Amino acid sequence: MAQVRSDDGTLITYDRSGTGPAVLLVGGGLDDGSENAAIAAELARHFTVYNYARRGRGGSGDTAPYAVAREIDDIQALIGTAGGSAHVFGASSGGALALEAAAAGSAIDRIAVYEVPYMSDASMAEHWSTYVDQLTIALAEGRRWDAVELFMRLAGSSDEEVAATRDSPFGPGLKVLAPTLAYDAACLGDGLPPTTRLARVTQPALVATGAVPDQHMQGLQPGFFDAAADAITAALPNAERRIIEGQSHVADPSVFAAVLAEFFAR
Repeated sequence: MAQVRSDDGTLITYDRSGTGPAVLLVGGGLDDGSENAAIAAELARHFTVYNYARRGRGGSGDTAPYAVAREIDDIQALIGTAGGSAHVFGASSGGALALEAAAAGSAIDRIAVYEVPYMSDASMAEHWSTYVDQLTIALAEGRRWDAVELFMRLAGSSDEEVAATRDSPFGPGLKVLAPTLAYDAACLGDGLPPTTRLARVTQPALVATGAVPDQHMQGLQPGFFDAAADAITAALPNAERRIIEGQSHVADPSVFAAVLAEFFAR
């Protein structure tokens, strides 16, 4: 593992592997970079891959107060380490962050996102706002597991799934990452696709979803991620929409890495 210093002095931890054009991987909610590790290993056959822990996660520092702009600075610092430009892939809420970085002018060559959880209508955005309010209170009161539970229930997890996760070996680690749920919420803003900012993203973009609903997200409206992806694609000037057969919210690394490799190699 290596570290790069962001503009505000925060040290961001990353792993570098492979050779070839640079690819930066941006993780989503409650992820310290572990979820992208398998994709990184696949992509490293053709690219120099930078898989990092977003601030406040894993070995990366956390300088308060939080702002999305600081996470964009983190991405730009990593791109600088990679030679000054890079392809970028963002998963879930990490896709929203990657798009914000591109809109802000980060030196991104091609950008790919997968199942970004934007809301598709006002009623869903209102539900999102309620979640953010409840999350803010839970974190302010130090109720970290309650924050994780709020996130899981937002995604449609059942009572049994929430209890099983809490009591699993992963439960303590999720509690440690709970404060970063506020960071992901900030990256998604009011929940609706930021169409004006997305229109600034002129790079070639791949907007992908899986074709199989995630079994742990059965509470979401049918077509939730597809509706968000369609809205993103419509807002981006140079976007390609892709549905990947047989995949759900956490895609098979070998299958998805092949999709990314083909897109980034163009």
